[in-house]
Amino acid sequence: MPFFQVEQLTKKFGETTVVDRVSFSLEEGRCVALLGPNGAGKTTTLKMLTQLLKPTNGTIQMDGYEQNADLRAKIGYLPQYPIFHNWMSGKEFLEYVGKLTHLTPTEAKMRASELLEMMGLADAANRRIGKYSGGMKQRLGIAQAIIHRPKLLLLDEPVSALDPFGRREVLELIRELKKDTTILFSTHVLNDAEEVSDDIIIINQGEIKVADRLHTLQEQHQQPMISLQTKTPIQPLIKEWEDWNGVTEIICEEYVAKVVVTEMEAVKKKMLADIVAKDIPLIAFEVQKSSLEDLFVKVVRG
Repeated sequence: MPFFQVEQLTKKFGETTVVDRVSFSLEEGRCVALLGPNGAGKTTTLKMLTQLLKPTNGTIQMDGYEQNADLRAKIGYLPQYPIFHNWMSGKEFLEYVGKLTHLTPTEAKMRASELLEMMGLADAANRRIGKYSGGMKQRLGIAQAIIHRPKLLLLDEPVSALDPFGRREVLELIRELKKDTTILFSTHVLNDAEEVSDDIIIINQGEIKVADRLHTLQEQHQQPMISLQTKTPIQPLIKEWEDWNGVTEIICEEYVAKVVVTEMEAVKKKMLADIVAKDIPLIAFEVQKSSLEDLFVKVVRG
């Protein structure tokens, strides 16, 4: 049963509609990825859920509360570009944030110590935040977002600015956090979504295009596919393949093509024969299955 429901959520800035009648629900204890290209409306949607931005229309409701009630005490939020007081230590910052969420000084101190340990920052507790790495700052940002034990945690592009090591740390942390709270995080990195999320919402141009469980989307949209890469522009070389029996779709970029097929062995043999006959300058030829990324690209391109 959904514990958080969004209905017809809309945001306009003047005549421009940034989020257009978005509706979705979240089930308690699940991790949900909000996917979309830059400018799709992800950040605006999250800001409306946190009540940092007032919707033009629509309703937001959490189980046990009235529609559009003040839910800020039940929501934790990490913005895409968190800002810290760099002269503070990590411990001072978390205690400060804890008091802002109405924890007593004693509770704030205990919770800060607990979270610094959980985030792997205990050894840097008394170090100034200005000396923290990007990954450490992101973990500190997540700590401030959950210091009041929210029912819903919202993370806006939590790993987009991190190096591979910092990204790995934060993804592992999300995997741990989803055991205790519901998470909605925005991203345009498909691999991250597949790694840690249970459900997927794809948004483009302010509208929800796809919303379902990850495993359901994978089952519905995984198709046999052959991926090719060439040294020269590929589309003129394989244009006629579109008319072959067993080929359902060809997705081309400049030097790469993905050919969705229904009869793998027959099509593969015909392709290889054609590649040899035309002396196509092939770099890679790989048998695959279509992925969440392929679905994402298809949705975004319309």
